[in-house]
Amino acid sequence: MLDVFHLLIALHIVTGSIGAIAFWVPVIGRKGGVNHRRWGKVFTICMLATGSFAVCMSLLTITDPMATHPHLEGMFDAPFIRGIFGWLMLHMGILTINLAWYGWLCVLNRRDHAKNLTPLNIALQFILIVAAVNCAVQGWLIGQFLMIGLTVVGLATAGTNLRFLYKPVRGEKDWLDEHIKALVGAGISVYTAFFAFGSVRIFPELALHPGLWSIPLVTGISLILYHQRKVALQFRARRAAAAGYAG
Repeated sequence: MLDVFHLLIALHIVTGSIGAIAFWVPVIGRKGGVNHRRWGKVFTICMLATGSFAVCMSLLTITDPMATHPHLEGMFDAPFIRGIFGWLMLHMGILTINLAWYGWLCVLNRRDHAKNLTPLNIALQFILIVAAVNCAVQGWLIGQFLMIGLTVVGLATAGTNLRFLYKPVRGEKDWLDEHIKALVGAGISVYTAFFAFGSVRIFPELALHPGLWSIPLVTGISLILYHQRKVALQFRARRAAAAGYAG
């Protein structure tokens, strides 16, 4: 089991690192261009792979926490390791897959919203809700309230995704707002993993410090709000120009 677990860690780190770098090209670069599409696709594929490896790692940890994390023996007990590296990582892995897939579909199906309503896309929302609620329960049982707090992200993600998917009337830029929210959110998750889960090996005493977990979250939310605001201004300017031309 340990050899398989180490292989998953290596694959998780490789895909996560590539995704973390690719993330900044579409975020900082010119929107809609060749590089935006190319690196956005690389980022999406890496996030789907990274999230899948995280889910596999979490399931092995839930099965046998001490066998998969022998280096933490003496520092943390089995319920703690199962909670943080099992149930919490399962939630975060599913969240990453959800955001990457949903965000990709939003831009892919921007002209045909019905294609977003696939069984897989809908199922991912409810799977995330179940994973988030379970993570909160597990966090409560072992007294790790950070796990409870982080489930808010999963519930908010699934809730807002479902709202857009079943929204009777959608605005012209709603798909773009959702695309930004989802893929920047996936970027938040990968940087959260690097900051928080990675710190256990280097600074175990800081692994669950709220400040460490808040750095990528605050950065990501700021990026989402900035780009959504920028998009709103661009659409407003286009409407004003069109109205002026018509007049």
